[in-house]
Amino acid sequence: MEELSFNVDHGYLEGLVRGMKAGILTSTDYENLSQCDTLEDMKLHLQSTDYGKLLSSSEEDLTVSFVDSKLRENLVTEFSCLRSNALPPLSTFLDYITYNYMIDNVVLLITGALKQRDVEELLPRCHPLGAFDQMAAVGIARTPTELYSAILVDTPLAPFFQDAVSETNLDEMEVEILRNKLYKAYLESFHSFCKNLGGATKDIMCPVLEFEADRRAFIITVNSFGTDLSGADRSALYPSCGKLHPEGLQLLAKAEDHEQVKAVADCYSVSQTLRT
Repeated sequence: MEELSFNVDHGYLEGLVRGMKAGILTSTDYENLSQCDTLEDMKLHLQSTDYGKLLSSSEEDLTVSFVDSKLRENLVTEFSCLRSNALPPLSTFLDYITYNYMIDNVVLLITGALKQRDVEELLPRCHPLGAFDQMAAVGIARTPTELYSAILVDTPLAPFFQDAVSETNLDEMEVEILRNKLYKAYLESFHSFCKNLGGATKDIMCPVLEFEADRRAFIITVNSFGTDLSGADRSALYPSCGKLHPEGLQLLAKAEDHEQVKAVADCYSVSQTLRT
């Protein structure tokens, strides 16, 4: 029955995506770009692609930051077009994609506030896909509880804060712990959504999210060496939706050096890529 109504709900976006796919750079394009010696060479090659108009429409000097900003601007425009025309469950899926950018933006603003940086200086560095109305007020929070109750309670990140809220004052270590708790809740929720949706979404997205969960588990473990984080503290930060769950995560929680981490990776073929 879903196939019968697909064009009604998603036909327009299907056409847009097919058009966008046709504009993606080919392997030949990337080979040619790898041989460019200057940004002007790159601009010249891109003139024959859909990206040519992004760089030719401005008279600004060609710099790496300028190219990055124009490409990011184009990404946000195309993504926003898809999101504004999407219906559930596609709209929910696209929202999930923005949540990780929101988390990074929140952490960036809090870290900047701890270092006495002006919020107006930090906002341009935030990723536009993770923008939300209360961003400018994030820097005034001093505890996760205050951050949640006064600022983020009305944002899409609110559900992920339920297990991350504590009364501890925010410092650089606590901010990193907060980031990992938010990512844990986010990845587990996104994985559950894709799994329940089923079909191609489950087949493609679940392995991607499982890989990301395992990758974060390894990073958390390695970065915790030499800190005050105990095995139990570390374990509480691991996403439980990866291939390492549960035995691999238990081993990582007990790891005390890099060799023990490598030993865990050796037990899971899915983790071989993480070591390269």
